[in-house]
Amino acid sequence: MAKLGEICEIQSGGTPARSNKSYWEKGTIPWAKISDFKGKYLTLTEEYISEAGLKNSSAKIFPSGTILYTIFATLGEVCILNIDATTNQAIAGIKIKTNKLEKNYLYYFLLSIKSNINEIGRGVAQNNINMTILKNIEIPLPPLEEQEKIAMVLDKVSELIEKREQQLAKLDELIKSRFVEMFGDPVTNSLNMPLLSLQELGKFGRGVSKHRPRNAPELLGGKYPLIQTGEIANAGLYINSFENTYSELGLKQSKIWQAGTLCITIAANIAKTAILTFDACFPDSVVGFTANKKSNNIFIHYWFSFFQQILEAQAPESAQKNINLKILSELKVITPPIEFQNQFAEFVEQTEKIKVAINFSFDKLETLKKALMQRFFG
Repeated sequence: MAKLGEICEIQSGGTPARSNKSYWEKGTIPWAKISDFKGKYLTLTEEYISEAGLKNSSAKIFPSGTILYTIFATLGEVCILNIDATTNQAIAGIKIKTNKLEKNYLYYFLLSIKSNINEIGRGVAQNNINMTILKNIEIPLPPLEEQEKIAMVLDKVSELIEKREQQLAKLDELIKSRFVEMFGDPVTNSLNMPLLSLQELGKFGRGVSKHRPRNAPELLGGKYPLIQTGEIANAGLYINSFENTYSELGLKQSKIWQAGTLCITIAANIAKTAILTFDACFPDSVVGFTANKKSNNIFIHYWFSFFQQILEAQAPESAQKNINLKILSELKVITPPIEFQNQFAEFVEQTEKIKVAINFSFDKLETLKKALMQRFFG
């Protein structure tokens, strides 16, 4: 075992003053932040700083091969630089200074302790760990050859997981391409489809929750599923699971929506949609929609996917972004013949069956990866 601070050089990054435009405009030096972490390797950053920004801040250039580790707000995210880059102060650069530690082995070790690091981070005001904590983390040091084998095994599993993710992304792209092929661009209405308001295409209403469950725990813990905006945003086409339930008391101050209802978020996560596969309650930050004979819930779900970012950008922001029922009801939706909408829905359902199989494989690989990291790192 060895402490990270003994076998690695660890430094945090810095942010040039935003008020000085010369530190940012026409910058050529990559400047990484947490949102740039997209996988094992970081090859591109959203923002760049100038030489002046580098000289007049605590930012420093980390060479390609440096391991980046998040130490503030979002803790324990890891990637390896594939470029020379600077970082903000929420990220530490870890450079190995011994021939007894293999880079990829260290990468997977740091991934394996993410939950532990988050437990430590939650103990402070703003969810962070300091450099002392990071430097005192102990890492097992088997022979270098064994480290390389461990990293190789985890690389192979990670590559398979990435392929499954790519397959799922391509299927999502295929569905949206099919939508445009059949109905044109819904934003510009390129095929001059008839337009109807959302309220003309089905029955909808706002969810009901007279009291916030977090302020009234007696509302929870029963048999009635309670769906929140985050679950809708992360669901995909269908909502197949739930985290919370209402008690009988909770149900009395809410309302049950039937399976098949299209859920539309109108606060925090704007215009995210998913279809219930079971009867459930949801709060007033969600609108329930059921298509009439002129439309199809699956069609409406994918129509929203083209407009979600537009609606979110236009949403007024007070304590949190939101849109009201009036705005939603007056949205103009392209309305092709229902038989074409149903054909599209059938195509989507067939594609969903393929996605279910890929997701099953993906979950098994994720479970295998966690088991392997537990075995290798304890």
